[in-house]
Amino acid sequence: MGIDVVGVRRMARLLEENHGIEDTLFTPGEQEYCRGKRRYVDHITARFAAKEAVLKAFGTGIGQRMRWTDVEVANTSSGRPVVRLHGEVAAWAESHGLADVDVTLTHSAGIAVAHALTVWADDGPRRESEHALSPD
Repeated sequence: MGIDVVGVRRMARLLEENHGIEDTLFTPGEQEYCRGKRRYVDHITARFAAKEAVLKAFGTGIGQRMRWTDVEVANTSSGRPVVRLHGEVAAWAESHGLADVDVTLTHSAGIAVAHALTVWADDGPRRESEHALSPD
């Protein structure tokens, strides 16, 4: 599991002060979806929180060759958020046995929160704390 909380004002400042950073952090599809919403920054902030939550659930954080756009938050026709993985993140997840990832997003009162849950085939990636308990 992974969770992340991001302040909407903090994201607004980041976007204002760093021209073009949206293209580094968000896919064209994410940007288009959020631009269609009344409170664009709230929605884009929730997507950033989801990316962080997914990487926390993986136990990796963002790696050197990973890009923020490698984790994409899209929506089903009913509006349910879904995670699509690309590039290095997709390769890492496949090599470590990711079976599924689910995410939920919310934003209210100037904050955005996302929670990610991963399901792994077999053992999946192991946490350092598990190494101390495991005989292998």
